Amino acid sequence: MLQNYFPILMFVIVGLLVGVGPLLLGWLLAPNRPDPEKLSPYECGFEAFEDARMKFDVRYYLVAILFILFDLEIAFLFPWAVVLKELGMYGFGVMIEFITVLTIGFVYMWKKGALEWE
Repeated sequence: MLQNYFPILMFVIVGLLVGVGPLLLGWLLAPNRPDPEKLSPYECGFEAFEDARMKFDVRYYLVAILFILFDLEIAFLFPWAVVLKELGMYGFGVMIEFITVLTIGFVYMWKKGALEWE
């Protein structure tokens, strides 16, 4: 009965060797000579301007979320366009409704000022 699980055991062992093996080899064989210059914070060739844990304005996150939302919604248009002939008029109507709701949401956010930085 246990011989049926041997391929799974081999898969786990090979996976661990491929995943952990190079990490262990790098840790064992790589030279380790830390100095203050190597351990200093580095930001595009300049010293760090501010604390890395500074707070971002909430509008940054709002714009990022809105971008992701609209980007994903627009991604639904591609598969719809591929099967449009098979969906017929019903599929066309449903997508028009979808785009209408999306546009209304976009106009609402625009009027509320969610897309403005200042």
